[in-house]
Amino acid sequence: MSPTPAEPPHPERAAAAEPARGADPGDAAAPNGPAVSRPEFDRIFEAVRTWGRWDPADRGAWNRVTEEHVRRATGHVRSGRVVPMALPWNTRPGPDNRKPALHHMTDLGDVESPEPTTHKDFLAADYHGKGVTHLDALSHIAYRGRLYDGRAAHECVDAAGARFGTVAALGPLVTTGVLLDLPAVLGVRWLEPGRAVRAKDVLAAEKALGVTIGEGDAVLLRSGHVRRRAELGAWDPDAASAGFHVDAVPLLAERGVCLLGGDGDSDVRPSPVPGVHSPVHALAVTAMGVPLLDNLDLEALSAATEEAGRYTFLLVVAPLNVPGGTGSPVNPVAVL
Repeated sequence: MSPTPAEPPHPERAAAAEPARGADPGDAAAPNGPAVSRPEFDRIFEAVRTWGRWDPADRGAWNRVTEEHVRRATGHVRSGRVVPMALPWNTRPGPDNRKPALHHMTDLGDVESPEPTTHKDFLAADYHGKGVTHLDALSHIAYRGRLYDGRAAHECVDAAGARFGTVAALGPLVTTGVLLDLPAVLGVRWLEPGRAVRAKDVLAAEKALGVTIGEGDAVLLRSGHVRRRAELGAWDPDAASAGFHVDAVPLLAERGVCLLGGDGDSDVRPSPVPGVHSPVHALAVTAMGVPLLDNLDLEALSAATEEAGRYTFLLVVAPLNVPGGTGSPVNPVAVL
């Protein structure tokens, strides 16, 4: 049996589920709030940053995952059920896919000799958007001109790619994954776009789901984005999407997470921080050295974890080996 859902952390579900379109980010009652001033955001940035902690620095928080962490993570494999989490390769334009991925055939095998004939195709993607499941490496986000570890962005990234914080430097990750299934906790089908997931929501989810986020864990946030899109249609997630509020990040930093991911891009939108459009990206990637997984499909994992009655699993993330890359399309896999 799955854990009994707790009462929602927010006193009124209806208010918590109200869309943020048109909401004033400065209104503490707004679903994406409360607002965070720029000076307060900078104080949080300083409090959670881990610059100078690890060698090699451009693997950031993935340095937390030792061989012992990997061995412990394999203990979550019981049934052997494998759940992939990538969206289908998205070649159709839409409000959430302004730069569609490419896929076309380059060889149909009808003019070749001798046997066997072959069929070949071409793939390409401007993947740092909302349409492709991908990993953000540490070179992807700079704040005040600095990448993770205090490296000057203009010295590390140019038209040829990145020389620090690349996806090739990260390599693959095998660790314990923790699913924070907020719709399951709250008893709703999905979180409405613009709904912030705050520190108190994370703590309530841990209690309701019977999990405790630990050192070296990867945390995946399900908002129900994919389910909502399937039932109601696409919208512009740059304007409104459910995700973490800034006040959840110090808790995640204290727990020592190595990776954040979600069925959005981890940030609640609109941003609660004036002048910072992706504050969780800045705190996670640039301050903490924590890569991000964006645009996951967590619906099958939600069903699998509910059926298993547990919300932890072995997580495997194997990005493409792209020298100089700021990230990579990826198909993360959970094994229960």
